[in-house]
Amino acid sequence: MKRVALYAAALGFVVFAGFPFYWMLVTTFKQNRDLYVGASDLSHIPWIFNDPPTLEHVKLLFGQTDFPRWVLNTLLVVAAVVVITVAVAVPAGYSLARLAGRWGERMGMGIFFTYLIPPTLLFVPFSRLVSLLGLQNSLASLILIYPTMTIPFCTWLVMGFLRSVPWEIEEQAMIDGYSRLAVILKVAPRLIVPGILTVVVFTFTLVMQEFVYALTFISSVEKMTVSLGVPIALVRGDVYHWGALMAAALFTSIPLAVVYNLFIDREPTFHHPFTRGGCHENPNGIVLRAHRRGSVHPLGCSSRRGPAAGRTGGQARGGGDAHHYGFHKRHSLHQP
Repeated sequence: MKRVALYAAALGFVVFAGFPFYWMLVTTFKQNRDLYVGASDLSHIPWIFNDPPTLEHVKLLFGQTDFPRWVLNTLLVVAAVVVITVAVAVPAGYSLARLAGRWGERMGMGIFFTYLIPPTLLFVPFSRLVSLLGLQNSLASLILIYPTMTIPFCTWLVMGFLRSVPWEIEEQAMIDGYSRLAVILKVAPRLIVPGILTVVVFTFTLVMQEFVYALTFISSVEKMTVSLGVPIALVRGDVYHWGALMAAALFTSIPLAVVYNLFIDREPTFHHPFTRGGCHENPNGIVLRAHRRGSVHPLGCSSRRGPAAGRTGGQARGGGDAHHYGFHKRHSLHQP
């Protein structure tokens, strides 16, 4: 019975999550008569094709609007904002989580609170800033403004991921010869790959759906993004071109859903082997590390027999675990 209930719940969730995509698909290829006849014909079934499918809505979207250009504009803005956000949020999150002491968490919360300020309060001063910089009606204005929304939240997000990573792994890398800067640039990003991918997904989603700033700073049709151009072009007064609107939503949402699934539904990516063993402390207070093959060693011991096993302190510590986790340098400190 438990298995039946589990499959029933999973099926219900699949139907709940997949029905919007099905509705967009059906509406995209329905004829106008099939879309609107339901209001006067009670025998009409709205979620199936009562008439043969048509491509007229797709032709309207691609032939009478600048939808392809809007998609390219959106991808350009998204790519730039993602790069800026990752370049700023990851080092900032690392600094607040590892280097700022007890004030780091308070500063992180303060930065996060700035994300909660609604855009309707900020677009007026931002408009003045964009005007002073001469960026009116340009994609550069969006690239400048959007990171003010993404960086605060993503910094706080990276801090949360770093708290789940044992500090001893980075410490071993420094014992093995890495500087603090090398740890920040080479070691830490490899330990928080899930966090970085989450930052990318969040930034991508936020920029794709943002409307207020795009409406404020962009006026030319050829420079609009998808979130702005589609409703302006396909909602004319009180006339809604539902077929074309659903086509635009379908052609932008399905590729995003596929990409998100490739990111999230990958066990080696979101359960990274560098932290799969992790660190824990036994009842005697000795920090232990669980190695991939299931054996548990004290943090200061080598995972293999050999010259490093006979060394003491930080030398053995660097020679074993740091090498095991992929941070071994050719000319590390413990080498003769």
